[in-house]
Order: sequence, then C-alpha cells, then structure tokens
Amino acid sequence: MAVGIYFSTTTGKTEDIADRLHPLLNGTNTPQDLADLQDLSQLNDLDAIICGIPTWNTGADSERSGTAWDSMLEDISKLSLTGKQVAIYGLGDSSTYTENFCDAIEELHQCFKDAGATMVGYVSKDGYTFEDSKSLIGDKFCGLPLDEDSESDMTDDRLMSWAIQLKQEIPALN
Repeated sequence: MAVGIYFSTTTGKTEDIADRLHPLLNGTNTPQDLADLQDLSQLNDLDAIICGIPTWNTGADSERSGTAWDSMLEDISKLSLTGKQVAIYGLGDSSTYTENFCDAIEELHQCFKDAGATMVGYVSKDGYTFEDSKSLIGDKFCGLPLDEDSESDMTDDRLMSWAIQLKQEIPALN
C-alpha cells in the first residue's frame, strides 16, 4: 500500500513540515514537491494522499495558496479518487491574517472531495488563536492548520497528534 505526501511551497516551510511529518508516518513515500509531479493521474496509484498547502492569497475566493496547487485545482476535481483517503495540512499566520487563517486548506479539500476522495484528518479548532477561516467545517478544520510564524512552538505537538490520528483513519499507514 502506498501513501504519498505532496506539498507546494514558496518559502520552504510547507516542505519542512512534509519532511518532519514523513518519519512520523510509517509507509509513506518520500515527500514530493507538487511541481515535480509529472502527471496528476499518478495519484490514482496511491492508497492515500497527504497534501501540504500554504495560504498566501489571503481573503481570495480562489487560488489561495499562491503555489503550484492553484494551477492544478480544477484538474484535481476531475480525477476519480473514489476509495482514496486524503488528508491536508496547511500553513498560515494566525496573528497577521487572523480573519483568513489557513484558508487554502478548504479550497484543496473541496477539490479532492469533488474528485470522490474520502477526506480525513479533521482537527478541532480548540487551542488555535484566530478570528475566522474558510477551512472551518462546524467547529473543526478540514485539515491540520499550522502556524510557523506565530505559533511554531506548537507545531511538533500538533504534528505528533495528527500523525496518531491519521494512523487511525488511514489503514494504509498500518
């Protein structure tokens, strides 16, 4: 069983998180920069997919990451990913962009959901300091929000907890 970790980054922080998450999850492939993915249909060969996305275009209705993800969103929506589990982590700045914290998670989440994927890895909003986020579904984020700018001291614990959660939600990790 194969689990892929894909990220796209501007500053390197999203890649750093992928590299830190990888050893916490047995059975995952080496993290891959989305820009190096030859063909999105390669995602069909995986049992599960973990995606990392930053939020740069804060407040935008679309193309919120400012990375390679933005040019692939429509194509992802057209894939047939039924039976595949997808989890998303995202980076944002909860103190500077408190009204749009990690908004890009939701946009990517919706595209994979439209492709028929089973979305996993939802995280409670408890313990986060922010005003609003498009990535909230009820009182949970539709992925793992991380803040390497204002709350980097919480990242390791959040990653560890999420890795434990994903091992329970994604059978391919066991």
